[in-house]
Amino acid sequence: MTIKTKGLIERNFPEELKKVLQSVASEWGDVVDDMNSLQVIPLKGAMTNEVFQINWPTKNGDIIRKLLIRIYGEGVEMFFRRDDEIRTFECMSKNGQGPRLLGRFADGRVEEFIHARTLSAADLRDPEISALVAEKMREFHDLDMPGPKKVLLWSRMRDWLAEAKCLCSAKDAKQFHLDSLEDEINMLEKQLSQEYQEIRFCHNDLQYGNIMMDEETRSITIIDYEYSSYNPVAYDIANHFCEMVADYHSDTPHILDYSRYPGLEERCRFVRAYLSSAGEKPSEDEVEQLVNDAEKYTLANHLLWGLWGIISGYVNTLDFDYLEYARERFEQYWLRKHELLGSFDVQANGYVVDAT
Repeated sequence: MTIKTKGLIERNFPEELKKVLQSVASEWGDVVDDMNSLQVIPLKGAMTNEVFQINWPTKNGDIIRKLLIRIYGEGVEMFFRRDDEIRTFECMSKNGQGPRLLGRFADGRVEEFIHARTLSAADLRDPEISALVAEKMREFHDLDMPGPKKVLLWSRMRDWLAEAKCLCSAKDAKQFHLDSLEDEINMLEKQLSQEYQEIRFCHNDLQYGNIMMDEETRSITIIDYEYSSYNPVAYDIANHFCEMVADYHSDTPHILDYSRYPGLEERCRFVRAYLSSAGEKPSEDEVEQLVNDAEKYTLANHLLWGLWGIISGYVNTLDFDYLEYARERFEQYWLRKHELLGSFDVQANGYVVDAT
């Protein structure tokens, strides 16, 4: 049995994976015994892992069983601990969120196939779907998950900066002004950490490819918890807004179109739906406060995912221009820093923001 897909050489299923599949087959009891009959379909849009839909014929021939195989990307251990992610995955499943974990093997895992469609970039701009996503995000944030309930954002950012400095060539380190970023992280932590902000369990990577919707019931499922942790709610909302500028299924998936960033009315509508899902109508002051906080947290998002792009560019071989992606994220940081924080003159990455 082989997997064939762009960006991944033809490869045999490892014996460990075959054993997991045999265990799943035994549990199901109605699929054909011959694994050569499996249909393997690569799914597009993943930026770190490679994901495959498996169609498995049943013995009566009328029904096809489906599951999903996730092959971990190269170098992902630099971003998070896999054991933590699996523990989150299992806990989410017990809480009725996301797919079930069917089995693990050295290079990946086997998951339950969710009979829903992955959202597209355009779906995020549909007011009805956006409201459903906002409500689901609030439900996600309300989960009581294991682990320390403290902000992970700043320590993660510093860890990724240290990793980027170790990997980067002198040329790239200079281009991305890595030597100045520790001061930026310290400044952001001081400016953005407010006593009133809510700290909840956040997804931290709510791009459209991690959101699925059942067309019949209109129920939303959030998947892929690799980067999930406790963080400020405003940061998670900011991350979702930033992801609206991306189309990872285009011919140039690394290019970000910031003309598509949601306007104030759209951001307010999302935040109002988020707050209203708790059962009480929020005041306009509450909506405005969270919208403003989220807008400032876009700066932290740009720095974090810029660092992610640098590291990925050195360790990941997927067909994605990670360094250009990083450049665009850093560009947005430096261009918007003064506007959002009213800070002093800034010069970096070749861009100057005049405070006058």
